[in-house]
Amino acid sequence: MRSILSLSSVLLVLKLCSGEWCYQSQFSCSGTCAEPSQWQKLFPNCGGRSQSPINIVTRKVQYNQTLVRFIFTGHEEVLNIAVENHGQSAYFQLPPSVRLSGGGLPSTYKAVQFHLHWGEYGGQGSEHSVDGERYPMELHIVHIKDKYNTVTEAKNDSTGIAALAFFFEVSKEPNKPFNRVIEALGRVQYKGNSSKIEGFRLADIIPEASELSYYRYTGSLTTPSCDQIVVWTVFQQTLNISRQQLGSVAQQLLFKKEKPLTGIFRPVQDLNGRIVYTSEASHSPYAQPGLITLFLCLFCVVGQQSCFH
Repeated sequence: MRSILSLSSVLLVLKLCSGEWCYQSQFSCSGTCAEPSQWQKLFPNCGGRSQSPINIVTRKVQYNQTLVRFIFTGHEEVLNIAVENHGQSAYFQLPPSVRLSGGGLPSTYKAVQFHLHWGEYGGQGSEHSVDGERYPMELHIVHIKDKYNTVTEAKNDSTGIAALAFFFEVSKEPNKPFNRVIEALGRVQYKGNSSKIEGFRLADIIPEASELSYYRYTGSLTTPSCDQIVVWTVFQQTLNISRQQLGSVAQQLLFKKEKPLTGIFRPVQDLNGRIVYTSEASHSPYAQPGLITLFLCLFCVVGQQSCFH
């Protein structure tokens, strides 16, 4: 029995020494990649206390009046962008002219890339969840502080990266502008493949900043090396996608042995005492005492008026 356990330990070490990480859906007993529960053995930061994604419990969020509206710059700009398959997802590169400010952020940030997380065959696939509910897909737009040139430089700053997260919700009608993203994914099926999208605008798939309310917390990258340097913004408004489109997304990229790349999300992590804030006063339970006070005042006024008649 002891020799069997020893052999298992050796095999685990050999797998981890390969240095390759993967999602749970890609892990197999015969594989050599480390699935999410093993990430911290390869990347110690993945075992930190401020990890992402998280489950947002709406009855516990706190209203923060400094969380004002965002200013999106460059979203209307017509872009020619590159897309590349990195093995665990595809990254759509964005130019630094796409910028982010406002929103209670400590600085102006410039865009680096956006990517998607989705489930298996149209099932739950978002990384963050709200009151335990997960959505079929989640979009992340990654930015770094304006003063940095690369993500590597930004990793030395506790607020070096600002990430915007949008949930997708299934609708009856297709999201036609999003078809260009799906088609681009189909042109980069294998790790290392690259392609381009010409005449692309973020404004075609992202709502205007003035229309958005959001949650805010501090966390980490959701892929190794899981650096705890991210100011996360999770938007309450969802993006639409049809079930057919969602099914198409899950078929575009391929993992090893022609297996579709699906289930590409990290499980939710412990909050460990962190506070999640909201930009909407009416969304927070801490705003309710103000309403109660208002009703009491009105009651008193009505009562006093009745005394004078």
